[in-house]
Amino acid sequence: MTSNQISNGILKALGIILGVVLILLFLFKIQSVIVYIAIAAVISLIGRPIILFLRRRLKFKNTIAVIVTMLILIGLLFGLVRLFIPLIVEQGHNLALLDIDQLQGNIEDLYGEAIAYFQINNIDVEQSIKNSNLLSKLDYSLIPNFFNSLISGLGSFSIGLFSVLFISFFFLKDSKLFENGIMTFIPDGNESRWKNSSVKIKDLLSRYFIGLIFQILILFIIYTIGLMIIGVESPIVIAFMCALLNLIPYVGPLIGAFLMLTLTMTSSLGESFQDVVLPKTFWVFVVFLIGQLVDNFVSQPVIFSKSVKSHPLEIFLVILIAGILFGIVGLIVAVPAYTAIKVILKEFLSDNKIVKKLTKGL
Repeated sequence: MTSNQISNGILKALGIILGVVLILLFLFKIQSVIVYIAIAAVISLIGRPIILFLRRRLKFKNTIAVIVTMLILIGLLFGLVRLFIPLIVEQGHNLALLDIDQLQGNIEDLYGEAIAYFQINNIDVEQSIKNSNLLSKLDYSLIPNFFNSLISGLGSFSIGLFSVLFISFFFLKDSKLFENGIMTFIPDGNESRWKNSSVKIKDLLSRYFIGLIFQILILFIIYTIGLMIIGVESPIVIAFMCALLNLIPYVGPLIGAFLMLTLTMTSSLGESFQDVVLPKTFWVFVVFLIGQLVDNFVSQPVIFSKSVKSHPLEIFLVILIAGILFGIVGLIVAVPAYTAIKVILKEFLSDNKIVKKLTKGL
């Protein structure tokens, strides 16, 4: 091997490394656009069954079916906004007039009632809390600042929403737009296999995302009925937020439980801890447990077995590994990504023994 060949090889390797770094930097810079495209792709998968129904059953033309589907989805989004905006505005108004010293006094009163309750039951926690100086470290001004930041972020949210809706329209109108973009990177001899994989992936993921909607709906109904019976304020909003958080595997339910219990306790400030706050919080926790039992033993097994054709244990391991490697994002995209990989492996490596075992039933 000559010195010219060695130098050319080094230059080529450096060029490849530089190219990869530039591509990664470019993707990092346009990460918001990538997120918009990903969300639009999910929306197109959710809207795909509606379009097929309108075209095949009601004989709508493709463009009309897409417009009707977009109006349905926008109507659902508008309904959610109508659900949350009044509560946010009311809470924002209350927080704008909030007396921080009074809030601190209320929380200290609640703390005093809690300590009195634990002392009656011979549980000494006051000294350990005093040693930590927990109450003195709380910055109550963070609450209004948080809502101010939330309002300031509505502008960028509006831009993102318009971008997602615009991209979703064309994904729905031309269902092969995204597929044709990927086809440019597929070798000519494998185009038919990729087309078969693409159709299968769309069908499976459409059923999966629609199944997630039913999962949220079931939890929402359970939480709403339970919170209404207990007498928690704003039960519909709290139930919907906690049901939506359940989409994040394992972490989401924990955040939802904390949110549900916290809002229950703060809505009862000033009332007796032992007679009102503690019993209400206990029954709210029972409602949360019932919802999670139904979700874990009924909803999720049906969704995973019927939509993505995977065993619940298989899905558990995939989500666990993805969460360790990629964090919260990995937890969310684990199942769709794993399903797509399984379909592609079956199409291109169908003779492999391991692939046969993993893709059995697809």
